[in-house]
Amino acid sequence: MSPARSPLHDILAPQSIAIVGASADPTKRGYKAMVGLIKDGYKGAIYPINPKADMVLGVKTLPSIEALPGPVDLALICTPAASVPGLLAECGRKGVKGAVILASGFKETGPEGARLEQQVLEAARAGGVRVIGPNTSGMFNLHHKVNLLALANVKAGDIGFISQSGNMLLALVLEAEHNGHVGFSTYVGPGNQTDVGFNDYLRYLGEDDNTKVATLYVEGFRDGQRFLQVARETTAKKPVVVYKSGSTEAGRKAAASHTGALAGSYAMTVDLLRQAGVSVVQHSDEILPVAEGLGLMQSARGKRVAVISDGGGQATIASDRLAEAGLVLAELSEATRRRLGTILFPQASLVNPVDVAGSTDANPALLAECMAIVADDDNVDAVFLVGMFGGYGIRFAEDLLGGEMRGAESMIELGRRCGKPLVIYSLYEAVKPAPLRRLHEAGLPVYSSIEHAVRVLSALGERGLYLQSRERQAAVPEVVADAAMLAMFARAENEGRDLYEYEAKALLRAHGIAVADEVVVRDPSELADAAQRFGDQALAMKVVSRDILHKSDAGGVKLNLRGESALREAYEQIMDSCRRYDPKADIRGVLLTPMARKGTEVIVGVVRDPIFGPVLMFGLGGIFVEVLEDVAFRAIPLSRHDAQSMVAQIRGRKILEGARGELPVDQAALVELLLRISGIVAAYPQLSELDLNPVIAYHDGYAVVDARIIINPAVL
Repeated sequence: MSPARSPLHDILAPQSIAIVGASADPTKRGYKAMVGLIKDGYKGAIYPINPKADMVLGVKTLPSIEALPGPVDLALICTPAASVPGLLAECGRKGVKGAVILASGFKETGPEGARLEQQVLEAARAGGVRVIGPNTSGMFNLHHKVNLLALANVKAGDIGFISQSGNMLLALVLEAEHNGHVGFSTYVGPGNQTDVGFNDYLRYLGEDDNTKVATLYVEGFRDGQRFLQVARETTAKKPVVVYKSGSTEAGRKAAASHTGALAGSYAMTVDLLRQAGVSVVQHSDEILPVAEGLGLMQSARGKRVAVISDGGGQATIASDRLAEAGLVLAELSEATRRRLGTILFPQASLVNPVDVAGSTDANPALLAECMAIVADDDNVDAVFLVGMFGGYGIRFAEDLLGGEMRGAESMIELGRRCGKPLVIYSLYEAVKPAPLRRLHEAGLPVYSSIEHAVRVLSALGERGLYLQSRERQAAVPEVVADAAMLAMFARAENEGRDLYEYEAKALLRAHGIAVADEVVVRDPSELADAAQRFGDQALAMKVVSRDILHKSDAGGVKLNLRGESALREAYEQIMDSCRRYDPKADIRGVLLTPMARKGTEVIVGVVRDPIFGPVLMFGLGGIFVEVLEDVAFRAIPLSRHDAQSMVAQIRGRKILEGARGELPVDQAALVELLLRISGIVAAYPQLSELDLNPVIAYHDGYAVVDARIIINPAVL
């Protein structure tokens, strides 16, 4: 059974609109909304509501919402904040489906405003009215002639845009006007998201036939888990572009663990969005170019790019930017190089990047032939033309314009038949010569910035690989909770504490995770048996206490111990140090375990983020997590592709691959570890936070050296 259609279709593509607070004053939003509807030729019914006027812009007014002749799809409320709860109650009684609330003065202003906003929500729910806002910049749906912002010179197109910044909309509208070929389908300012949130808007854009790419400017998510779910559903059908501001990091309290300290960061949000197939842009001036490129070309098979250039300097710049973006220069086949050699001057460079070296100066249409040759190569996923195409007739001779126009037509035909993205950067894009206008009109984007073009190529490649990974995903075995482990969680909860280290390791061991042998010594009389058990192995001794989280800081760790006498001396030192560190600490003995052999330290952690739910972190240990924060995040549950991509993502991955003559670590074992941890978290909602730091990775497996688990008492 297919899911029900989003209720926002009736609200964002309304057949009837009431303008509450319609006005003849040109400075008022109630006036501008009327102007936008009338000028754009809205075909539905318009009901201006103003008890003090008979007509607004030639349309008969009504004195109140109660006076509406029947149910209405949308009410635009342009009145002050205090009037809104009562107006929503009226909307509910008249069967109004949705309301756009422009007024500010709600929770963004403090406690009193928050109480008013709660009244708004209660009135809306009581009447079955969906609320956009409050504190919203408004909305438009240009294909349905609903322009409640009265913006001029905005083309109807295929980019849907949801933005928490009204100025960001204006910036994109002006940029699109300069571009001349980009248009929008729907825009909404979500405002305070009292009712309708980003996940609701994304679902609508995913279903909207007029939207080819959903684009969002986000300052903060209200329900991150639900948004990721909708994003996964939407990105299977069409691209989603997000620009996420990093301001949400301010004011967050770092938890006691490394994982908690890093969770909630901008980097975490970006990783989770990309996990769901979202194309994340890092700079605001990339939003429109990436949205345009994805809307037109959707995806590339991969990240192998062939560069065709008529200038060596720009070919080098393009190569640098491609490498920085994680793209690769495709290795052209011998057959491709031979074909290029038959049409280019002998001095041309036939390896990627291909530099035509003056071969096209008298015949710019030759660039299209070069593009066609490299596009035929199976080693190429996308073609990038870099240089002055479109400007030959301006720079050299006017009679070259005909050749450029023929070249443009050839490129258009190539784009239609080859199935690979063709991305063009031209020095002359800003002056919009006829060949470039023709490319734009036919749906081949031309960029005035190499950096923007490369960002588009990167987004196309990332999306293509993401779609491929979805197709080949195999189910990951589910972890079933163990009765003894559930009892262990309950026991810890009854005692008002988190799991001891040995209990955390018992949980891992119960579910197939490699944990070293260990023994808990609760009394000095047990040290002799412990020494005999481990023989001449070097041992680590760590205090067991619910009150001492950072054992090393308290002097609660001793390393490289051998023999009974060394164990006794270390035991006494640990007890003495820890009692001085915290005289009230509840100390339950020490944990003895063999010293781990040398390897590569990594960290694995889990938090239950208040916005996104359970999130897993992986990274290199030591300075890499302490200072560089070189970590990757994924939302739980993980797929095998998610786990593999985490290991591949970290900047220090060359260390895992065996730097400076060291053996490479067993990355497959680390992937299995991440999948097992993901399964454990899904099976035990009692687990609130987990920190495995360090895990020692070897060429033949791994060992968990330290484990910390914080429980979630609300679940127990």
